[in-house]
Amino acid sequence: MIRIGMGYDVHQLVEGRDLWLGGIKIEHTHGLLGHSDADVLIHAVCDALLGAANMRDIGYHFPDTADETDGIDSKILLAKTMELIKSKGYTLGNIDCTVCAEQPKLNPHIEDMKLCMAKVMQADIDQISIKATTTEKLGFTGRKEGISAYAVALIEKK
Repeated sequence: MIRIGMGYDVHQLVEGRDLWLGGIKIEHTHGLLGHSDADVLIHAVCDALLGAANMRDIGYHFPDTADETDGIDSKILLAKTMELIKSKGYTLGNIDCTVCAEQPKLNPHIEDMKLCMAKVMQADIDQISIKATTTEKLGFTGRKEGISAYAVALIEKK
C-alpha cells in the first residue's frame, strides 16, 4: 500500500535566535521563534509523514506545552516520527519539500540539509528533495517576518 501526506509549518523570524533549517544551523541575523528550535522544514516533513500514516500531526505527538519538547532539537522529533511510522509498518518512499524565505539565500545550504535529514531518517539522499523559493516580497515571508515550509511524503507499507 502506498500513501501520501502533506505538511506545512510557519515560524516568525526574530532577533536573538539561531536559524535552524533542515537540521543545520544557518548563519543569519534572525532565527525562528518557537517552543523547539523552530525548524520549519523538519516540522513540515514530520507532519507530512504522520499524515501519510494517518497518525495525526506533530503537535499531537510532541506538544508545544510539554517540558520535554522545550528547546528540543527538531532532528530528535524527526527521528521519533520515523520510529512512529515504522511502528505501523511503513517505510519512506520519498519526500519533496519547499522552503519559502526571502533571506537568507538557501540554495548554498540545500545539499547539507539533505545530507543531515537523510542521516536522521536513515534514508538515501535521493529520497529527499528540498527546494527554496521566495514570495516575491509578498506577504509575511516577503516582509521577512517569517519562514514557511511545505512537504509531501510518500510512504509504503512493508
